Formats: sequence, structure tokens, C-alpha cells
Amino acid sequence: MASSRASSTATKTKAPDDLVAPVVKKPHIYYGSLEEKEREREVFEIEEHISERQAEVLAEFERRKRARQINVSTDDSEVKACLRALGEPITLFGEGPAERRERAMKRLEEARLHKEIPETTRTSQMQELHKSLRSLNNFCSQIGDDRPISYCHFSPNSKMLATACWSGLCKLWSVPDCSLLHTLRGHNTNVGAIVFHPKSTVSLDQKDVNLASCAADGSVKLWSLDSDEPVADIEGHTVRVARVMWHPSGRFLGTTCYDRSWRLWDLEAQEEILHQEGHSMGVYDIAFHQDGSLAGTGGLDAFGRVWDLRTGRCIMFLEGHLKEIYGINFSPNGYHIATGSGDNTCKVWDLRQRRCVYTIPAHQNLVTGVKFEPIHGDFLLTGAYDNTAKIWTHPGWSPLKTLAGHEGKVMGLDISSDGQLIATCSYDRTFKLWMAE
Repeated sequence: MASSRASSTATKTKAPDDLVAPVVKKPHIYYGSLEEKEREREVFEIEEHISERQAEVLAEFERRKRARQINVSTDDSEVKACLRALGEPITLFGEGPAERRERAMKRLEEARLHKEIPETTRTSQMQELHKSLRSLNNFCSQIGDDRPISYCHFSPNSKMLATACWSGLCKLWSVPDCSLLHTLRGHNTNVGAIVFHPKSTVSLDQKDVNLASCAADGSVKLWSLDSDEPVADIEGHTVRVARVMWHPSGRFLGTTCYDRSWRLWDLEAQEEILHQEGHSMGVYDIAFHQDGSLAGTGGLDAFGRVWDLRTGRCIMFLEGHLKEIYGINFSPNGYHIATGSGDNTCKVWDLRQRRCVYTIPAHQNLVTGVKFEPIHGDFLLTGAYDNTAKIWTHPGWSPLKTLAGHEGKVMGLDISSDGQLIATCSYDRTFKLWMAE
């Protein structure tokens, strides 16, 4: 009895232990280091970039495959006749017969695709563009200096804006928040212009020459993005240099001067390769054709000139303005040129017809700048001393929008390379950014 009682007691004491749940070990959660996460993110971005690149290559391959199905003669004279019928230049700078035939096939393919789009669709697309332009509003206004701002220029990636000031300073601003990134010190007097290299912020290294500027004392300076001081000076001008502009290749730099000439500099060879005279007064503005074969200049003698860079000869004389020409620009279509003048008008010239095709009574005061939309040339932007900038349809040249808000003369303007932003700078010491709602 005693042993049975003891065993039952032992059973009773063990029972609570049997009911206790086993202890479960919590698994160790490993979060990894930030460095590893960053590496994974970089790998993902690289893979994404590669896939985008592959898609672009495949699209280009398909386009060329379709283009090869289009019958184009191998006779170069017939290819030129075809291009002329399409309203295209019969030859481009440095282009051979094979490249010309390829361009003709591409252009015919584009014309075929364009024809497949219904007229109603094209009309609605143009109406949407015009509606977007009419909704443009000033979303950023920034005091840029304590002296007037004479020039502004977007970087090729549209993420920076360069401004030139009468104080002698050039400044780089982030877009779209308009915060100051760099102050470039080197000029001692009024800066006339500052422009980005065509490949800057896209494929050019920050240590290379990314910008060029000019000033009233005849100085022309070259800048990198990693220094606030100039990396080089271009010597040769002794009087005021009004404007500076990069050739589309990025190798050459054009400068306009009050000594009645303009010059072209080869920055790789570090020498002057063209010194062009022809204007009877100072040369104010310069622009290059998108294929790099032509240069256009506007002078204080009220005349414009178009120059063939291969021969150095003037091939077209732009006569019609009553006062000085302060702005000139080529359209992306390759055959329209716009000029802005002290006679308050903007004239549109046709290279094919070799004449002025339209005169826009643009402003109430002298026109300081003209600029075509850089992708398709769908609109024209003008700025003037009446404190406004205006947008005009292309073609048609009817007014779409007046950008009012500056309290002083509009001295410079630009359109971003993606066509989404407009910048204006003024005598009131501010610059403004405009964007559709």
C-alpha cells in the first residue's frame, strides 16, 4: 500500500511538468548591411538599364528591317532627288552616298508611319500640345544676383541651369528646385553668355570642359563642373564678345565679337580655324545648324548671314530687319531660321526658298532672343524688353501664350532639351522657370 501510494504521488508531481509547452527558439533575423543593400540596388539598376538598352537595340533593329523593305535606288543622284522631294537636305555635313541612302530609307519609313496616323489623331495631338502650352505657369522664381542676369542655358540632361550675370559671376542652379550648386568666378566685368557643352551631364566627365562663357572685356573662359575656377582661357579677342556657342560636335566653339567678326575655335587642336568678317557692325548672336554644316550670325548692322562651315562662305543673306539682330536660331526641321530684332519683330526664314516667309509683330520693344522647341520645333519662344516672353505656334506663327511676371527686361531665355521647361532671365535680377500644369 505504501509503495502504491508513493508511486501515485510521484505521478501527480510529474503531471504539471508534462503539461509545460516546449520552449521554441526564436529564429535570428538577419537584416544585412546597408552596403549590401546598396550593392543589390546598384545591380538591379544596372540590369534595368541593360534591359532598356536591349529594348532600344531591338526597336532599332526592327526599324531598320522595315526600312530595308522600302525600295530605294542605289543611284546617288536619284537618292538626292528623293530627299529633295521629301523636303530634306540632299546632303549633310560629312555624309557619304551609303549614309545618304540609309537616311532616305529612314525618312521614307517615317513618312509611311506618319501617313498611317489618321488626320484626326494628328490634329488632336497638336490641340493637346497647344492646350498644354496655354497652361504654362511660373512655378519657380529666384533672385540670381545683385546685378541683372544676361543669359540662361539648360544643361543637356535638363537638371541644371547656368546663368550669366553683369556682376561677372556665373552660377549653376539645380532644376527644378532652383537651389545654388556652384558659383563660377573668373570674369571681371559683364558676362554676355554661358553655355553647356552638348555632351555635358550626359556622357562628359565632370573634370573635362563642360561650359564656356564670354564677357564684355573680350575674355572667353572654359569651365569644368568640379571647379569654381576656369580651366582655360581662349585668347584672341580684344573687344567685347557678345555670345559664345558650341558646335553640335562639341569640338568647336563659336564666338561673336564687336570687331565685326565671328570666330570658330578648335578646342582639340587649341587653335582658331575660322575668322569670318562680313558684317559692317558688331556681330551679336550665333547659332549652328543641327547637322553642324551651317552657322547663322546676327549683326548690329540689321543683317543676318548663313555660313557654310566647309568653305567659310556666306550662302544666304538675311535682309529685312530695320534694326539690330539680337537673336538667331535654327529649327530642328533643318530649314527654318528665326531672327529677333530691335525693330520689335521676329522673322522666319526658309533656307530652301532663300527668303523670309513670315514676319511676326512679336513685342512692344526690342526682341532679345528667339528659340525653337528643340525636339520637333513645334513652337517658337521669343523674349523682349517689354518684360515678357511669348510662345508662337509652328507652323502658323499665331500667339499661344504670354509669359508675364518679370519686373524688368527679359534678357535671356531657353527651353530644356526635353521640351518640358522654359527659363527666362531678366534685368530685374531674377530668373524664372515655367512649366505646364
